[in-house]
This record gives sequence, structure tokens and C-alpha cells, in this order.
Amino acid sequence: MSAIDEQGKRGMVDPLRIRDLQAYPISVPVSESNSVRLGVGRAVKRDAVVVKVTTDCGLIGYGESHHGRAHTTIAHFINTALREMVLGRDAHDTVGIWRTVYERQLRGMGLGAACVLAMSGLDMALWDIRGKAAGMPLYRLLGGASRPLPAYAGGVALGWQEPDSLVQEASEHIERGFTAIKLRIGDRVERDVARVSAVRKALGDDLHIMTDAMMAYSLADAARAMPVLDDLNIAWLEEPFAPHDYRSYELARPFGKLPFAAGENHYTRYEFTRLIDDRVVSVLQPDLSKAGGLTECLRIAAMASAYHLPVHPHISMTGINMAATVHFLSAIDNAGYFEADASRNNLLRDELVDAPYILGKDGCVRPLEGPGIGVVVDEEFLLKHPFIEGPAYVE
Repeated sequence: MSAIDEQGKRGMVDPLRIRDLQAYPISVPVSESNSVRLGVGRAVKRDAVVVKVTTDCGLIGYGESHHGRAHTTIAHFINTALREMVLGRDAHDTVGIWRTVYERQLRGMGLGAACVLAMSGLDMALWDIRGKAAGMPLYRLLGGASRPLPAYAGGVALGWQEPDSLVQEASEHIERGFTAIKLRIGDRVERDVARVSAVRKALGDDLHIMTDAMMAYSLADAARAMPVLDDLNIAWLEEPFAPHDYRSYELARPFGKLPFAAGENHYTRYEFTRLIDDRVVSVLQPDLSKAGGLTECLRIAAMASAYHLPVHPHISMTGINMAATVHFLSAIDNAGYFEADASRNNLLRDELVDAPYILGKDGCVRPLEGPGIGVVVDEEFLLKHPFIEGPAYVE
């Protein structure tokens, strides 16, 4: 056998046959002292769907599917419809498996949220396995490099408090090293303006402030709020309108200069194509656990790069998604901010896994160096926190 044949034989990748797929819907109650009121209500529990893929050789990968406020439904979809599509498949074949789900589900049934949420966690788990099989962290497998990524304090935090309380919370994040924060708006415009103005006045012009209206604004609200947010030098206004309400985004564009941000509730590259082509939204926020997984978010980032648009991913509930998001940002050429979950006592971040990221003194994060996504999942945590039915947010 020639040297070339020997090299080719050594370079062949053994298949990683998928033996099992299991999704776990879990819930963690939120105490009143740690609860935050946002545009969708007051948080009373945290739900999540953790996806586990096991191969014949014993390698295990974990992912997170966003719960879509229906965590038991998403988990059931994974454990039934998706399971039969992937058992026996090669876990290396992320593109082929994605294509199978598209052809057998999405193409005929449309880009309904349930399937895309479900397949996102599956895809993430497959990439975790691929990194572990290669013995390298995910960012290196993707062709990226470890470098500082700017982070902002976000997640389920910085909600609808009185201005003084909000300033105090924001100050605590700045003391931790953050140089950017995201404030929740979408209340009455005068209250929103008072909160944002108080933070800007107290913490100075060097602080980068983003705002998220959580789809609660009307066109009239946006017309009143946007000129003031411009004067306050706000970095972006996130989801003032529903994700499908493209017309309102277009009509509101002349109200101010600050960029519109959207994407956490857009699914697959097919919906992001419209978002990009309309040239109204200039900050894209795909979520690895919602938009179709890492495979699809890489495609979305590549499309955005062609239009010179930055990608600032939305994060989901668990440390699995958070760690994977840092790897993703480390591997794309149009990476923006990492959304660092700043919520209090988030066990899905702090106890389900070991530390998914570390905030440096420079306000930046770097990807983990362990193989795959790089976090260790506590399976006992999954069993000790079974699902709780009912809404996660109440009025």
C-alpha cells in the first residue's frame, strides 16, 4: 500500500452510530426574591429541555432545545418524531441529519416553532459529540480561535424596577466587570424612558446600553420612544414589534437612528433571508437553541457576513447553550456581543453544568477548552428537577 493510501486510511473517520436520543423537560422554581418582571410577566419558574445523544461507542453529547413555553411538548417531539429519524445515523453527519428533518418535517409542514426548537437541541448535541470524538473544543473544530469576546449583562434580568433599584442592579454588574448591559423596556413609554435615563445618568456615557421591548410596542410607542433613546445613545432597540410584523419595522425606521435588533424568534435561514433582505433590521440575534442549531446558525452567520451585518446571538436557559454560544462566536467572522446571563440564582446555569463561561476583568469571555462544548452535565440534576406544568411567567 502506498504512503498516500496509508495516509488516507488513517485519515478516515469511523462512524459514530447513534444508539439513543433522549430529551429531558426540567423545571426550577423561582423564588419571589429572585423573580423579575418583564414584558411577558413575572417569572415564577425556569423551564428547559436538555437533549442527550448516545453513540454505540459510548460518547455522549448534550444540547439544549429552547422550551418555547411548552417544554414537555418539545421534549415529547424529540423523544418520538425526531428519535425515529436519527437512530442508527452517523453523528458526524450533522448536515445530512438536518436535511432529513427538513425533508420529512419542515418542508411539508412549514417552519413551525416546535420542530425547529426540537431539532436545535439535537443538532447541538451532535456537535458536542463531534468535538469529543475529535478531542478538541468546539471552536477549534469549527475553525475558530480563542479570543476575547465582549459580553453584556442580559438574560432574565434588569427588568421593570423603579429607576433607583435598576441603577443599583446595573451598578452591581458593572462592578463585576461588564461594560455593557441590556435593559428591559416595553412598559409605558414614559416609564421606559425614566428607567433608561436614570441608568445613563448614573453610570455615564461610556457604558454601552442595549434595550429590549419584547414585542410590546405599538407604532405610536416607537415614535415616542425612539428619538429619546437616540439622545441617550442606546446601542439598539430589540424586538419592538412581533417578529412577523415586518411592515411595522419598515414604517418605524424613520422614527430614529438607533438600530433595530431581531432574530431570537426567527427560525432557520429561510426566515433570516427575509430579515436581511428587508434591510431594516441591522442587528441579528439567532439563538442556537431556537433557529435550527449550530449547523443552521453557521449558515445564518455566513449570510449576514455577506451583508456586513454583525451577529449578536440570543441565549437560552441553560449553561449548555451559553457555552456553545461562546464557541459559535469564536468561529464566525462577524461576531458581536455575547449575551451573558446575569439573572440571580440561575441553577440551570450554575448547577446543571460547571461554569459555562468566565467573565474577564476586560468585560470579555473566551470559549471553554474541554472537548466538545466543554461543560460537564450533572445528570442527577436532571432527575431531581422534573418538569412542572403551567406557565413560567404570570401576570
